[in-house]
Amino acid sequence: MAANPASPATAPARPGLMGLEDALQRLLASIEPVAGVETVPTAAAAGRVLAHDLASPLDVPGFDNSQMDGYAVRREDVARAVAEGRPLPVAQRIPAGHFGCELAPGTVARIFTGAPMPAGADAVVMQEDATPAEPSADADAAGATAVHGWVRLGTVPAEGQWVRRCGEDVRAGAVVLAAGTRLSVADLGLAASIGSASLRVHRRVRVALASTGDELIQPGELPADRLPPGAIYNSNRYFLEPLLLRLGCEVTVLGRIPDDRAATQAALTEAARDHDVILTTGGVSVGEEDHVKPVVQALGALDLWQIAMKPGKPFAHGWIDRAHAGGRGRCHVLGLPGNPVSSFVTFVLLARPFLLRLGGATVAPVLPPALPMVAHFDLPRADKRREFLRVRRNCVGGLDLFPNQNSSVLTSVAWADGLVDNPAGSVIAHGDTVRYLPLSSFLD
Repeated sequence: MAANPASPATAPARPGLMGLEDALQRLLASIEPVAGVETVPTAAAAGRVLAHDLASPLDVPGFDNSQMDGYAVRREDVARAVAEGRPLPVAQRIPAGHFGCELAPGTVARIFTGAPMPAGADAVVMQEDATPAEPSADADAAGATAVHGWVRLGTVPAEGQWVRRCGEDVRAGAVVLAAGTRLSVADLGLAASIGSASLRVHRRVRVALASTGDELIQPGELPADRLPPGAIYNSNRYFLEPLLLRLGCEVTVLGRIPDDRAATQAALTEAARDHDVILTTGGVSVGEEDHVKPVVQALGALDLWQIAMKPGKPFAHGWIDRAHAGGRGRCHVLGLPGNPVSSFVTFVLLARPFLLRLGGATVAPVLPPALPMVAHFDLPRADKRREFLRVRRNCVGGLDLFPNQNSSVLTSVAWADGLVDNPAGSVIAHGDTVRYLPLSSFLD
């Protein structure tokens, strides 16, 4: 039985809650890429966002060349030699980086991978299909010149066999990388192949990472046996900071912001002056000690969204007017839930695409493509919200479910290698096909 017949993208949200795709579209529609472009060496541009179309000034490859170590041949000569059962003379040797002479009729050229094809040759026979041979009995009479020996070829190659054609990879004038591309290591190789030693990229997004709450203790600040009653170690910072760095952001980790309105206002005002985004965890609910919400509303605006997803229902989006700090423009504010799993899931599903778009990347307002995989577990109780279940692939090709899916259990994320995107109202039986989102698609 196949579970999840309704696509999560089209399944109705629970009344009063916002659908994930709607929330993401609203987020992305609210921003323009940061201003500022810089030139960086191509070798140092991995993960950066290209600020302009990159067009090739040349054909790649710039000439017909061999894909294999072997022999450049005229097919008609090979056909005749094979029919007569005689070898062919090797008249020249062409290493990579050197051009040979025009291939004389009745001869072959020893050629190496990447070497230019000699004029007159129309195919390559790889060396595994050739056998060194003694000259034929009528070699002298035929006037054949064998500077590099003789070779016997067993079959006639197809036209263009093992030949890379000029411009086969890239044509001169073609755009090889579009503006908005977040550059992968393969992209850097492509840029280098057309001679680009440096690239124009958007500047990095500057993010202030803020954790609120008197209960938070930094690891190393106090040993476990000396934690005050109710205190917890700040775990969110230790996965959010590297996630931000992987996105290419410049990150400032703010000191712990206490549960005090004046201190919260001072910290956020200062952070807004020099950053594009303030990313907070916790502190945006309606409790008396949650001061982020009223402070941001006083300095700008803040919307509290209830997303139809589990974990991660609460999410905040707003801005602070930099005029309060003597600056200009606005600083975005993203408020993640305080529970660590909720914080992680809302970051990868909502904050990540927001930050990529802010940094100039072209990102679609949808989740990465899900992979159909088989559930090796049961989920007999349906939830009213769309669920993102922590799962891991097993050795027999299915998915195992972490037994405790509570939003406070960070062990589930450390154990998992992916999420199952389970529509609202759906149960899962062992053997059902589910939508699997590899965590690797969020962590590049």
